[in-house]
Amino acid sequence: MGCAAVGVGSNLGEAEASVRAAIEALSAAGRIVRVSRLYKTRAWGFTRQPDFINAVVLLETDLAPRALMTALQHLERRLGRRPNFRWGPRTIDLDILTYDDARVDERDLQIPHPQLYERAFALVPLAEVDPRFAAARDALPERELYGVSPL
Repeated sequence: MGCAAVGVGSNLGEAEASVRAAIEALSAAGRIVRVSRLYKTRAWGFTRQPDFINAVVLLETDLAPRALMTALQHLERRLGRRPNFRWGPRTIDLDILTYDDARVDERDLQIPHPQLYERAFALVPLAEVDPRFAAARDALPERELYGVSPL
């Protein structure tokens, strides 16, 4: 059994409801151990879009990293995600941020998430549920932290 930190985000439609539904649906992939508060965050990458609602879930799972990624992609589609451009708006986004201490570097799967240490919208809720990430959160520039606030 592994423990994955899953980032959850949405900025289209009823974003808060979508995030809450995704958190609940994650129980199909394992046992939910902890859930962060919900955060309102500025868009990252492509910034000309609505703010996001983000959270992080710690999930104990029997699924290996690739199988978990596949399960998350199926869940995204079930919850209404449609293909869009990179960093564009979305009804739901589920990302494996970490999986135990695993390091995976494949074309379509990187763990830890490749931009994890640059993104306050991921590190702030992650540090809330896993204190090992508090130092990384605290090392972010203030301008990056400014765009993240609890609901």
